[in-house]
Amino acid sequence: MRTRGGLLLANLLTGLALGFTVTRIGFGDYAELNRMFTFQDLRMFLSFFGAVVIIASVFALLRVRRGGGRLHAGVVPGAVLFGIGWAISGGCPAIPIIQVASGYLPAVVTIAGIVGGVRLYRWASGRHYLRIDRGSCEG
Repeated sequence: MRTRGGLLLANLLTGLALGFTVTRIGFGDYAELNRMFTFQDLRMFLSFFGAVVIIASVFALLRVRRGGGRLHAGVVPGAVLFGIGWAISGGCPAIPIIQVASGYLPAVVTIAGIVGGVRLYRWASGRHYLRIDRGSCEG
């Protein structure tokens, strides 16, 4: 699968499998996410924690190392904003796509907010209104 079409097909199938799995666990359901964030139901929290443990174990076995990374001043505020946005909107950037595909149309507002936020950041950063060290996120 080294061709462009093969890679696209592999990505599509992997994305569909991930979307199906995430939906079945409940990450596409706003009410489920609310129960997780308010600690009323730990099932999804434990699923998320289990996924992190599995991927950390795989990375350790494969000796995957991130080179040259450093914690800079933008990481903590960025993480806090990401968490607040996730709690308010009911999903990280991928979840609203799953929600829309499942028929939950209010997630379109979340997608618009994500796109708008990225564009606003690029606009403000391009005019040097923000002096944020993006560290290894510079692409």
